[in-house]
Amino acid sequence: METTQTLTNEMQQVLQTLKVDSLNPAYSTGLHSGSATEGGATKEIHSPVDGALIGSVKMADEAIYEKVVEQAQKGFMVWRKMPAPQRGEIIRQIGLKLREYKEPLGKLVTYEMGKIYQEGLGEVQEMIDICDLAVGHSRQLYGFTMHSERPNHRMYDQYHPMGIVGVISAFNFPVAVWAWNAMIAAVCGNVVIWKPSEKTPLTGIACQNIVAEVLKENDLPEGIFNLVIGDAEIGSLMSHDRRIPLVSATGSTRMGKKVGEAVGARLGKSLLELGGNNAIIITEHADMEMAIRATVFGAVGTCGQRCTSTRRLIIHESRYEEVKERLLKIYPSLSIGNPLDGKTLVGPMIDHEAVANFKKALQNVQQEGGKLLVGGEVLEGESYASGNYVKPAIVEAEPQYEMVQEETFAPILYLLKYQGEVEEAISIQNNVKQGLSSAIFTQNLLEAETFLSYQGSDCGIANVNIGTSGAEIGGAFGGEKDTGGGRESGSDAWKFYMRRQTNTINYSTELPLAQGIEFNI
Repeated sequence: METTQTLTNEMQQVLQTLKVDSLNPAYSTGLHSGSATEGGATKEIHSPVDGALIGSVKMADEAIYEKVVEQAQKGFMVWRKMPAPQRGEIIRQIGLKLREYKEPLGKLVTYEMGKIYQEGLGEVQEMIDICDLAVGHSRQLYGFTMHSERPNHRMYDQYHPMGIVGVISAFNFPVAVWAWNAMIAAVCGNVVIWKPSEKTPLTGIACQNIVAEVLKENDLPEGIFNLVIGDAEIGSLMSHDRRIPLVSATGSTRMGKKVGEAVGARLGKSLLELGGNNAIIITEHADMEMAIRATVFGAVGTCGQRCTSTRRLIIHESRYEEVKERLLKIYPSLSIGNPLDGKTLVGPMIDHEAVANFKKALQNVQQEGGKLLVGGEVLEGESYASGNYVKPAIVEAEPQYEMVQEETFAPILYLLKYQGEVEEAISIQNNVKQGLSSAIFTQNLLEAETFLSYQGSDCGIANVNIGTSGAEIGGAFGGEKDTGGGRESGSDAWKFYMRRQTNTINYSTELPLAQGIEFNI
């Protein structure tokens, strides 16, 4: 992407506030002692908003990676000894520091990734919320006590930290998903090595700076939270590294399969959050006002680049024309433009490659027989000079179309019709490889309960009268099938970041064996 303008004074101030030395490539090595000669190639980072050069980062090579792992190993020796409530206190301070930097960090998220400013602020709020949740976990990392079949024996299980947790995050949520993993992993006693997306590394540097302030104020080593900026080679090193017992990876199914295969080959643990081909079902009993609002937000928010974006709309035939008419009135009036403008609803796509995929998907689905109803254009003009702005598209299609079956990371909404009972709609929804998020809009209790039952949605997230996007921190986030099966964030997801141990204590002078086995010497 070519630079179209220089950084505004506002963005220069944001980078300065976040202590992101965007013109010093050495800073991105993850080692504050790094020099300009360390690491691999230098990568320029341009904003999808206006094409301006935000900064340059030095991509890590294997030597830098080794230094970061060594730093993390040393940090673990210190961090694991701290009682969990004390670890929680550090996480609490990180949450407070994030509150201080919420506005500038939210702006940097918007400028580097392209989502509207309200979503940028919301992403930072997710980080704050997960810190609060982790603080609560710090006093509730419970094990269980069990009754032994042997007299005068006590049995219980407990959870211990694993060591280094590797986090590979995607560009669409450049900071929140890291925090989901990092704060829970850290409060459990682990240290973290984070490889952010090479498309959005500056927000990663900003977060590293914020955390480093807290660690320094508490005389803790830098190796508790570690950053390494690199390409797929670094992700591969992490996946194959036996020193990293758990790798959490967020991104495409293709990427996740490579990570899962590499980690599985060494019998490590992988937490995979991958593709989503999410659907909303609108039944004949739906509240139409709620359904339309949820559909538009889910389909065009973040310019269709959320893993939970609404991609398929499954509509009962009795409401189909009404839904289509409503959407065709709304889409042409969507405000598309600079995401830092408070009036904008749809910002840019991440880069030219994403725009090309958007155009290709629309071309392919029309070749299959799909009918493009609205949108699909790439916007031109001074306000869209970066070349990343598109008009969200609506396509009438059939469930079996290849493009409908695939996840296209773009603002394309497929309208699908069903005729019978809700079971037919659920079957259409489930008949894809992905299984992340799903939703139904209905005022009918039987339809709602069927959707949530064992014969209903096969996704990790199933909502009633709520859209597919907007998960809360308190619930476990993740999906099934090609989505990977991982669970992050709330509920009891913390257990995956720890190793479980069963303990039996004999407080008698005898040595009885389980199952009544006699073994006399």
